[in-house]
Amino acid sequence: MPRVNYRNSDVALMARMMRAEAEGEGKQGMLYVGNVIVNRVVADCLDFKAVRNVNDVIFHVQGGNFSFEAVQKGNVFYQRARTAERRLAKQTLDYWRDHPAKFALWYFNPHAPCPPTWYDQPKSGQFKEHCFYEPKPNTCDSVYRG
Repeated sequence: MPRVNYRNSDVALMARMMRAEAEGEGKQGMLYVGNVIVNRVVADCLDFKAVRNVNDVIFHVQGGNFSFEAVQKGNVFYQRARTAERRLAKQTLDYWRDHPAKFALWYFNPHAPCPPTWYDQPKSGQFKEHCFYEPKPNTCDSVYRG
């Protein structure tokens, strides 16, 4: 059983997002981005109460801007998803989770050392240039179940 319900169009959109956000960090970096996307779908807390599918997550607006830089800048729309990224997207939708993004709802590249918190959420770890953050204890139990 997959972690979330999805259609082929969700796999393609997610694959494009993973590539646009983390192609420079290789397959592992793209898997981590996919993990955050799936975590946001399953999270029923904080800023993610109204997002229920991959499309909702990718086009989610927070603070007046799209949540993902690749959507803000249009990078996600420059190229179609390749077979390799589609496989990675499907892998995260079906089952894949790993530290530091296992329970992460946020990530960013600070172009500097990772701060210990981001918007008051604790750092769960770092992979190459991206810092990952999971919700504070007792604020989002759903992300730990999904």
